[in-house]
Amino acid sequence: MNKIFLLLKVVGVISALSVTSFKATASEFVIAYDGFYDRLKVVNKGEFQYAQVNFYLSDIATNEVCTIKSGKILTEKQEFDLTYTDNAQLLLPFDKQLDTDKAVIVVQPKNPQHDCQLKLQIEATELSNFALTKANLFELNQEFDELLSDLSGFFVSKLMWFLLPEQQGVVLKFDAPASMSGEGVSCKENRCTIKITDEWQDDKTLLNSSAKLISATPWIVK
Repeated sequence: MNKIFLLLKVVGVISALSVTSFKATASEFVIAYDGFYDRLKVVNKGEFQYAQVNFYLSDIATNEVCTIKSGKILTEKQEFDLTYTDNAQLLLPFDKQLDTDKAVIVVQPKNPQHDCQLKLQIEATELSNFALTKANLFELNQEFDELLSDLSGFFVSKLMWFLLPEQQGVVLKFDAPASMSGEGVSCKENRCTIKITDEWQDDKTLLNSSAKLISATPWIVK
């Protein structure tokens, strides 16, 4: 199982990350909007320059992308088109009224054999101006850690912290094979896993890479 992804069922001990979903038909995926709203509210309350919470659909059995044929946001009185990407990311609005109106998300997958599940992923994707210095990576790692703690809630993050997976650093994804080196840096194809320590906080050392940085996620170790 990919430990970079914060799968809802892997972090099932954290009640704050649970969401309500059900199947209307064999191929339809339906889920309540309120779970998304609660998590988007956490991000909006925090001061995060890069860290985001994004939502994806994947097939339960194969972990393949649950490519979307169509989608709607439904309330008792209104219907809105769902915005999504080719890799089944749900681009949901942060809308208090949808939460109040008990909206639901209804998705029709392209492949009717897919049994879709929701993945919640903490990541950073707006990195076009991100300089790969140790100090910047330290700050990014701090944002990931704070966001994970905020999403986990006070009870788990403060009183039952030992139930949380351990965050050791960040995983960087590039648009081509990357070749970065240094203590705590390990690269394979287009991904580099970087272990970050407190000594990086004020270190302006630049970690060079010829490839373009696409995204970053927390490096989670169970």
